[in-house]
Amino acid sequence: RRIDVQRGFEEKRGGGGGGAGNGSSMMLAMITGRIVRAVVVMALLLCGASEAWTGEIRGRVVCDRVFLAGAEVAVLCITKSGDVFNYQAFTNSKGVYKVAETMPESDRWVSCLARPLSSFHEHCTRRGDAHSGIKFSYNLPSGHKHTVKPFLYKPAAAPMYCS
Repeated sequence: RRIDVQRGFEEKRGGGGGGAGNGSSMMLAMITGRIVRAVVVMALLLCGASEAWTGEIRGRVVCDRVFLAGAEVAVLCITKSGDVFNYQAFTNSKGVYKVAETMPESDRWVSCLARPLSSFHEHCTRRGDAHSGIKFSYNLPSGHKHTVKPFLYKPAAAPMYCS
């Protein structure tokens, strides 16, 4: 036995099968209502997300021209309101570290300082007169990353002419 869904819908609404366009218009109204609700939900989600800001910092740690795995990195960032955030990161097997944060747009990072702290490679932990850190302004829009040039560990015992 075949069930006529459109006709049953019209009879429940009191149409009694009296017009071919009546059921179609009801279905169109239901679909339109769902689309409108979906658009409103998406607009609310997007409006809420536009107030948030996400920043990411990526960099590498190098010793003796080799990228260091497991090196510890400190990243200090100051926000528009003057708050200082201290992040700790460790490099992966390719010597890359990442720090990311989502915060209100009105209180996002203004500038940051990133520097290596330690490494499993003993001779690489004594940095001597190498770069103590890399300071940079963070003025990228939300969702973008700032790439930090590689940190260089220099053993303290290196002769001056090698520096």
